Amino acid sequence: MNIDRILAWYRVGSSVGAVAALILANLVPLIGVLFFGWSVWNILIVYWLENGVVGVFNVLKMATAQGTGLPEGMNANNRPVAETRKTRLIPFFIVHYGLFWVVHGIFVLTLPFLFTGEPGSASGVDPATILFAAIVLGISHGVSYWWNYLHGGEYRRMSAAQLMFAPYGRLMVLHMTIILGAVAIGTTGAQSAAVAILVAIKIAIDLGLHLAEHRRAAPAREPMPVLP
Repeated sequence: MNIDRILAWYRVGSSVGAVAALILANLVPLIGVLFFGWSVWNILIVYWLENGVVGVFNVLKMATAQGTGLPEGMNANNRPVAETRKTRLIPFFIVHYGLFWVVHGIFVLTLPFLFTGEPGSASGVDPATILFAAIVLGISHGVSYWWNYLHGGEYRRMSAAQLMFAPYGRLMVLHMTIILGAVAIGTTGAQSAAVAILVAIKIAIDLGLHLAEHRRAAPAREPMPVLP
């Protein structure tokens, strides 16, 4: 195995620049906790906001999708997705994903009180820090949307129906990661170590799902290089 073959494997699923942006953006919260005194609760809120950003970009993807691929066995409003037009799929996704996101947000925003008995502001939750980190992660998703989806031509191969449920796998995994991380941090009090583990897990999840998503959207003529 050599570095050229590793890079070739990554390029099947995404551009190297998009992968680098994803990793660097995910390191920002860890750097903030270790060197700038960011509260761990800030990080959990940022991850929740990031899921909202993912939903926004998925709406953009659905709106610009030109492919004709159709998922099987999936329904929207009791109708097969294959029979549902883009103008109906997008509002359905916004409402369904949005409700899921809001409910999870209520849980995340009440975590400081559950573990410390203090409201968010008293637990070190800083809106400016949250906004900065969320913007950095949003830029990472923007780079992927532009470079892979638009510039890479994925919008020509993906359909709105295929994208309808695309973010949910990532959403569910990250929800569990956030919850388990919050429990570990709240019960042990070891914020730096727990955040380091949480960030490492999130990077691995993000990277794996990111590459898998873009491999599915890659042209059939680009086979996956086999690594020994």
